[in-house]
Amino acid sequence: MALYNDFRSFPRTFWVANTMELFERWAYYGMFTVLSVYLTDPVSKGGLGFTQTQRGAMQGIVTAILYLLPVLGGALADRFGFKKILLAAFVTLTSGYFAMGQFHAYAPVFVAFLVVAAGGALFKPIIVGTVSKTAAKGTETLGFGIFYMIVNIGGFIGPWAASKMRDLNWQYVFMMCSGVIIINLLLLFFYREPVTNRLEKKKKTNPFLEISSNLATVFLDFKFLLFLIIMVGFWVTYMQLFFTVPVYINQWVDTTVIYDKLGFLRPVFGVVDEGVGLVRPEMIINIPAFTIILFQVIMANALKNVRPVKSIIGGSIVLILGMGQFYFYLNGIYFAISLVVFAFGEMASSPRIQEYISSIAPKDKVGLYMGFSFLPVAGGNLIGGVLSGVIYGSFSDKYEFLREYLVSNGLYSPEALKTISDNGELFSEAREKLGMTASELTGTLYSTYHPGSIWLVFAGIGLGTAVLLFLYNKFILDGSKG
Repeated sequence: MALYNDFRSFPRTFWVANTMELFERWAYYGMFTVLSVYLTDPVSKGGLGFTQTQRGAMQGIVTAILYLLPVLGGALADRFGFKKILLAAFVTLTSGYFAMGQFHAYAPVFVAFLVVAAGGALFKPIIVGTVSKTAAKGTETLGFGIFYMIVNIGGFIGPWAASKMRDLNWQYVFMMCSGVIIINLLLLFFYREPVTNRLEKKKKTNPFLEISSNLATVFLDFKFLLFLIIMVGFWVTYMQLFFTVPVYINQWVDTTVIYDKLGFLRPVFGVVDEGVGLVRPEMIINIPAFTIILFQVIMANALKNVRPVKSIIGGSIVLILGMGQFYFYLNGIYFAISLVVFAFGEMASSPRIQEYISSIAPKDKVGLYMGFSFLPVAGGNLIGGVLSGVIYGSFSDKYEFLREYLVSNGLYSPEALKTISDNGELFSEAREKLGMTASELTGTLYSTYHPGSIWLVFAGIGLGTAVLLFLYNKFILDGSKG
């Protein structure tokens, strides 16, 4: 009954904001979970054929900007009002998603992705700030738990819908994303400014001087800044779920074993590609989102008496254990189980980050602090994206290994390989020359080059972050204030 009463305590604006978050996440994850595959798959398979390094640089730089700009977006929202900035965000997002599907060269795709980042940067701090401002005292953990569950409902629907759209045409993925954001433009009519969102709103001040003053206030908060710096490592590790896992599954993991177990659900979650039944990467990485949808509110309620920083430490360790298991498995079923473990670590850690920052923010600076909460996400995305591209290209790229294997076994000369730019065509030729099936050739390359070692690198970064958080809690927060 107490939980039911807590649910009823949230006002309409809380639920409207969460619904907007659902559709925004639907669009973003619909695009982002397929983006790694879209950017790097051979042109003969419908992808853009970019290198892993190009993919990593684009994803790292653009998503860093996406999470860096909320510092400005949050301050502007505090100054001019949440609703006006939301309108600007939705118009920008709609145009950006549509443009991404219209281009095929690297530079214009990069620019279109930047437009999406600008829109997302305006949106993020406003919605998080709304959740914070509309949650009554004592319901903050539940409020952010609901918010995080909603994030993952959108994050579950988006990839599923994108997977179906890309089976028709890749362009439809981006058109779908634009259409979903238009729904948010309609929902804006039902959104009301949180009553505490602006103090002294008629005061005439220079907005840029106000922003500068606010930034100075935040930079003088030593504990807050140290926490942000430490959390960069968490986001470097976590973001590999979107940067690296889709490409890794696409190239190495046997998802036919999952397809075979789906039974009558095969048409819903699987696809037949070149006569082989499989489950696409975006469906596999939907498993954490589905797990969170089922358990997030229960986890939030169970952890409500655990201090945020302690919860983040424990969740990070569980998340690392899930990621570390990726090293051992090519079997899609075991890989999926590892993602469930990963999800439980995420539930205990990620939503508590924003809760912790919200709890230490001055009440008239919530939008600003929420904007700053995305700084470590920006750093983690930049470093994680660049590392993903560079390390994957050296440690795990199947097509780089294929070229090396063909040369070392005398089947091609380096000069001959330079004339074959499409990796899909090369893989098909190699299969014919070696007399192997696609699965057999993939298995040979895996046992020869051990691409799973990339997960030990990223799990190691996550472990280092957990240790730093432990020290932060023990010596900075004195073990009792986190």
